[in-house]
Amino acid sequence: MIAFLYGQDIYRLRQKLRELINDFEREHKNCSLIKHFDAKDLDFESFRNEIQTSSIFKEKKLITIGHVFSNSIFLEKTLKFFNENREKTENTLLFWEEKKIDPDHPLIKEIARIGKVYKFDLLSEAELKRWIRREFGKYKVEIEPGIIEALWEFGGNDLWLISGEIKKLIAFAGKSKKVFLKDLKLLSKPEVETDIFTTLDAISSDNKKRALDLLHNHLKKGESPLYLFSMLKKQISNLLIVKDLRNKRIPSSFIAQESKLHPFVVKKCLRLSEKFTFDQLKKIYWKIFQYEIKIKTGKIDPVLALDLLTIEI
Repeated sequence: MIAFLYGQDIYRLRQKLRELINDFEREHKNCSLIKHFDAKDLDFESFRNEIQTSSIFKEKKLITIGHVFSNSIFLEKTLKFFNENREKTENTLLFWEEKKIDPDHPLIKEIARIGKVYKFDLLSEAELKRWIRREFGKYKVEIEPGIIEALWEFGGNDLWLISGEIKKLIAFAGKSKKVFLKDLKLLSKPEVETDIFTTLDAISSDNKKRALDLLHNHLKKGESPLYLFSMLKKQISNLLIVKDLRNKRIPSSFIAQESKLHPFVVKKCLRLSEKFTFDQLKKIYWKIFQYEIKIKTGKIDPVLALDLLTIEI
C-alpha cells in the first residue's frame, strides 16, 4: 500500500496517519516493522535501499516519509522511481506533507494512480461546526445550544485546541453526560481573548481607566499577568498582520485566507486596526516585548508592568 497525506489541517492529517499505522499494526500483529523518515535530510539512495530490502525475519514493513516537498532532489528522484517501478511495493509507504500542495503535482497524480491520496484542507465554518458536533457525538453527551458556536469562535481552525477543550468538557460533565455553556466559560479562557480586544479598543479611545479595569478583573479571577501579557502580544501581532494586508489593499474577504487567522479574529482586527497606525502597533509590540524581558529578569513586578504598559500605550 502507498498513500500520500497532505494539507493545512494538521490535526486531521495526523489523526489519519495514526489510524493507518494502527490498522497496519492490527493486520500484522507480531510481525511488523515501522520506520519513520524526514525527507528534509534524507538521502534518496538510503530510502530506496530501505524500501527494496526485505526483512530477514519476513516482517511486514511500514515506512512513513515526511516533508517530501521540502527536498527538491528527493522529490524528483522519488517521482522518477515510481515512474520506473510501476509494480506495487510489498512495503506500506505513507508519505505526508503538512502544507498546501497543488493536487495536480505529478507525484500526487502518480501516487493516486498506484495508491491512495488523502487531502486535508482547512475546514470551512460550516464544516468545522459539523466536526465539533461529531466529536461530541462520539461521547454520546447532550450539549447546550451555543456550545458549538462558542468553541468555533474560540478555537477557529485549531482542532488541537478545540479537541482538548471538548475532552475537558466531557471529563467535567462526568456521569451527567450534559455539557453547558457555563462549563466552557469556567474551564476555558475564550472570554479573555474577547476582553483583550475590548481593552485595546478602550486604549485606542484613550479610556485607560476602562482598559485597566478590564485587565484587573482578570487578575482578580486568578489570571496570571504573564498570561495577559501573552494575550496582548498575540492580538497586537494579529493586528499587525491584518493592518499590513489592508495597507497592501488585500480585499477584506481574502484576509482570513492570506493571514491564516480565524475569520472571527479577522473581523475584530479589521475594525480595531482602523484605530491604530501600523507604526503605533509596532511600538506597542516593542513595549510589550521590553516589559516581558524586565519581568522575566526580575526587574519589575508583573502587575505593575501590566499597569505601566496600559498607561504608556
